[in-house]
Amino acid sequence: MLQSQVLAAVLSHYWFRNNEPTITTAAISLLILPLCSPLLEVTLLTNTPRLYAIALGYLLYYLTLSTSIILYRISPFHPLAKHPGPLLCKISKWTGVWVAIKGNSHQFVKDLHLKYGPVVRVGPNELSIVDKDVIPPILGKNGMPRGPLWDGRRFHQANSLNEKGYDSIIDVRDNKIHHQLRKDWNIAFNSTALKDYQELVEARGKQLRDHLHAASVQSKKGNANEPVDFSEWVTHFSFDVMGDLAFGGCFELMRDGDAQGFRRGMEEGILLPCIMQHIPWINPLLTSIPFISAKMQVFSAFGVLESEKRMAAHTKREDLFYHLVLPGEKTDRSDAEQLELIVSNSLLTIVAGSDTTATALTAIFCFLLSSPRVYRTLRAELEQAFPNVCAVDGWPEIEGDTLVTLPYLNAAINEIMRLVPAVPTHLQRAPEPGSGGKLLGETKIFIPEGTAVCIPPFALHRDPRYFSPDPDAFIPERWLDGGEDVIYTTNRDAFIPFSYGPANCAGKALAMAELRYTVATLARCFDMHHYGCKNAGPKELQAKASEWTASLKDRFVFEKGTKLLVEIASRK
Repeated sequence: MLQSQVLAAVLSHYWFRNNEPTITTAAISLLILPLCSPLLEVTLLTNTPRLYAIALGYLLYYLTLSTSIILYRISPFHPLAKHPGPLLCKISKWTGVWVAIKGNSHQFVKDLHLKYGPVVRVGPNELSIVDKDVIPPILGKNGMPRGPLWDGRRFHQANSLNEKGYDSIIDVRDNKIHHQLRKDWNIAFNSTALKDYQELVEARGKQLRDHLHAASVQSKKGNANEPVDFSEWVTHFSFDVMGDLAFGGCFELMRDGDAQGFRRGMEEGILLPCIMQHIPWINPLLTSIPFISAKMQVFSAFGVLESEKRMAAHTKREDLFYHLVLPGEKTDRSDAEQLELIVSNSLLTIVAGSDTTATALTAIFCFLLSSPRVYRTLRAELEQAFPNVCAVDGWPEIEGDTLVTLPYLNAAINEIMRLVPAVPTHLQRAPEPGSGGKLLGETKIFIPEGTAVCIPPFALHRDPRYFSPDPDAFIPERWLDGGEDVIYTTNRDAFIPFSYGPANCAGKALAMAELRYTVATLARCFDMHHYGCKNAGPKELQAKASEWTASLKDRFVFEKGTKLLVEIASRK
């Protein structure tokens, strides 16, 4: 039995070296294969105790398999042997799981690059690269398809019609399928559609302005001067905007709060995919366990209900739902298949566009309030651009078309997207199966087939080779041309807050328009300070920004940590 178990374990390891594991092959390798030899021995040698033979068989198999895997991964024969990295990362992806649970992947990977250099081995078969020259060959038009990470993030819906689980454009690994799905999204975000969406954003922006005005009045009743949770309000705002775009309006969180717990449930539900992306073969198993996938199933059921309601309404309002449904009328998809695709697209809109925007808005005001000079400069630009006050409601009139021309506003937004990118770490790709691997242009870095490679924007954007001086500091001036005493290095080729290439963020233009309008409206209409810091000095203010930044959790996208409590007064 000893020899047969050792041989079985070695052969199993050899197979997995050349094939991505799935839940089926993992079950065969870890549960069924170790049983074969013990059962054969029990059958042929009746004097061998059955439980003893089975236990010994499993022990020998697992010891041999583990030893074979570890020795190979740290040996000079491994394809990634020449690349530096922590020993535990070379041995197993469970290090990544542990870091993901803590929500510290962005800082962990950044620290690894500071220690080991621009190319780091962060997994047995995974590299992380911080180099602007590898962005086009990895993420560009002739780049690589998505890597195995995306199998771990895929949500296998209950009773899904699509056995492969290609339930949304975000997790498709085949470039041809992605290209087909992306066509609908390109139509949905063309220039004509964006004008319609801008009206929705501006209406919700004015609603946020009015709610913050009411909150500021309420906070000063009885001279209590209570703080306003700015992060809560902009989160409700961003969810309401995405609800309007995805389903024609379904949340009203600014008006009613999160009474149904939908926002809270979605935020809690993003932890599981964040873990599974490191061990993607376990995804079907975990998502099939009801108490583990319950929150995601509720999220999916909500999408089905709202999609059916929106389809039944037959409204001519040209929101995102309208543009994503219309192409389906010209396809061969059944009604059920079309509904499933619509649901996944609509839910993706909410997930991708709500919390990411809320985090960016919270971040920019956190840094603005920690940098009074920057806030004053931005305010002066806005007052010059929008001096008029509306005769009806008394508020400054913000014109959306003018915002794109304001240099300091756009510099401040670029700077916050540099420091707090929506997806901080895991822009993962892998060579096409059967390609043999890919050489990354002039860098001479070779990515073997079966190896994944990530470009981490958080680490890339803080690399002093591309952004200096003070790459960790909030300095909008680094995006402006000339006229400064300090000469800034600002390499736009290393700036990828919305990813890059054909799989970049389809809603980039909308996100930027939403950020411009909201930042301009709130900065023009309100005086704000960190709570309790109205007369604070620079060090105390910078400590507020550092504290908030340190509380961010990397859940594939950034999850806000501590609240942003502010003192707010309207300038109406």
